[in-house]
Amino acid sequence: MGNLKAPVTHLSLIQSCDNFPYNVHIEDSYYQLFLPEDDQPHGYLLPETVQKMPWTAQFHVCHDKPRSVTVIDASQGNDTCSAINRAFEELVDICIKENLFHILDGKHSEPFAIVGANDPIHIERFASALFGITSQGATMIAYTMIDESMKMWIPRRAEHLYTHPGMLDITVAGGVKAGVTPFETILQEAHEEASFAEDFTRARVRSRGVLTYISTTGANFPGEKCLVIPDILFVYDMEIPPDVVPRPYDDEVKGFSCMTVSEVQQALLNQEFKPDAAAVIIDFFIRHGIITADNEDDFVEINMRLHRKLPFKI
Repeated sequence: MGNLKAPVTHLSLIQSCDNFPYNVHIEDSYYQLFLPEDDQPHGYLLPETVQKMPWTAQFHVCHDKPRSVTVIDASQGNDTCSAINRAFEELVDICIKENLFHILDGKHSEPFAIVGANDPIHIERFASALFGITSQGATMIAYTMIDESMKMWIPRRAEHLYTHPGMLDITVAGGVKAGVTPFETILQEAHEEASFAEDFTRARVRSRGVLTYISTTGANFPGEKCLVIPDILFVYDMEIPPDVVPRPYDDEVKGFSCMTVSEVQQALLNQEFKPDAAAVIIDFFIRHGIITADNEDDFVEINMRLHRKLPFKI
């Protein structure tokens, strides 16, 4: 008999997103990233990444266990923040010029804050996964009520995107750039991705909490495999009038569909959503009483996996 594929469930969808092992021995598998005058790690690097990285004099690499990469304060305490930021900038610039890592896509990207750092330290978004640094994103699901039935506005990702092209996604989502709040991110992304005016979004959007999980890049990721990505997602909902239709403004969204809850549930189980979007949709269904302890045997574990304790300072 051929191998039978395991059935897709809400829990298996969460597991595909939160897929970093819970019992891994960090010192055996990774190098830990440290910043000056800070004894807490801020990221996990693969040995392959450490070997390939063109380290400058602003980094100290220790190959003895516990293995580590430490940023050196070239300012000797006079301007530690700027020294760290320059160290990352110079290193990433070399990587891009020499085309060393596929994930960088041969270009610079917006700055992401290193969460929990003592100073406002940042690193380019595409490079952050190489260092295993915690990522921050903001997501918003727009829905409408028609004859007391919920319908959700679901976009399909453009085919040219680096990750998960053509898959279904959340109405609005984006990375939280350094110096920008999650709420400001939603206002910007709602305009850029769905053509919602800022005043319209500001009046209607509601903060609904935060999700945390740790993923690793897998077989379907076009760049380097097994990179560690701890993630923080700030989640928002927005009920909109039935006559309001989101429309793509930039080139990242192919189009929007107004889907019933049952249609979205079926698309989830068909694995039509990108993995983190599936997690956000499941959280939405839990918060709106669609997935409950009465109809989902894995209800407790799903909730626990959606709110995983991260290994780094927040």
